[in-house]
Amino acid sequence: MTQSPRTATLYRMVMPGHVCPYGLKSLWLLKQKGYTVDDRHLTTREQTDAFKAEHGVKTTPQTFIDGQRIGGWDDLRRHFGWPVAEPGSTSYIPVLAVFAVAALIALAVDALTTGGITWHVLPNFIATAMCLLAMLKLQDVESFSSMFLNYDLLARRWVPYGYVYPFAELLAGVLMLAGVLTWLSVPVALFIGGIGAASVFKAVYIDKRELKCACVGGGSNVPLGFVSLTENVMMVGMAVWMAAMAF
Repeated sequence: MTQSPRTATLYRMVMPGHVCPYGLKSLWLLKQKGYTVDDRHLTTREQTDAFKAEHGVKTTPQTFIDGQRIGGWDDLRRHFGWPVAEPGSTSYIPVLAVFAVAALIALAVDALTTGGITWHVLPNFIATAMCLLAMLKLQDVESFSSMFLNYDLLARRWVPYGYVYPFAELLAGVLMLAGVLTWLSVPVALFIGGIGAASVFKAVYIDKRELKCACVGGGSNVPLGFVSLTENVMMVGMAVWMAAMAF
C-alpha cells in the first residue's frame, strides 16, 4: 500500500523588496524532511499583518503540519529535534572557531615557510589567535571596553586602557607572527597578558564573580574564566619564549 506524502503549509513573506530568510530556511528544512510544501506567500505588509492578527502570532514564517501550527523557524527546528540556542545562553562556539581557524592558519604559514610542519606551528598559532581575538574586539571597541571594565584591574583604575587593549594585543600578535621588533612585542604581551591573567584569576577564583568574558568581543556569551585566563597565559608564555630565543 502506497503511503500518502507528508504535507505542510508554510506562510512566509515574499515581497518585492524583501524575502524572509527564515522562510527560505523553513522551506528548505521541510523539503529535506520529505514534506510536500504548500508554499503560501505573503506579498504585502497589510497581508502579513492580517495573517498575524488572524492566527495570533507576532512573527512569520509560520509552519502548519497536519493542520497544527508548529510555529516559526526556531519552533520548526525544535519540532524536528534540532538544537536551538536560547537567547543569552552560554556558547563557546566563537572561541572554538577562533582557535580552530588560528590553528589552520598556523599550519598553512608553517607549510609555506618551512615546507612542512615544524615546532614553529605553536608560536604561529598563539600569535595568530591573538590577532583574531583582537580583531573581534576591534569590531566594537566601545562594547568591548564596557564589558572589560567589569573585571580588568588596570582598566578600572584607568578607563582608556579598555580602548587601548585590543590595539596592543593586535600589535603584539602581528609583530610576534612576523618575528620582528621583539624588543616591543615582548614587553607589550607580558604587560597586557600579565595584568589580564591576574584580573581574571581575582574576579573568578578569588571573588567568585560570574561575569561574561570580553575575550571575543563585547557581545559574547562566553563566561569569564578558563578561556580568558588561557588567552592571557598564552600571551605571557609566548612573550617569555620569544625573549628567551632573542636574549
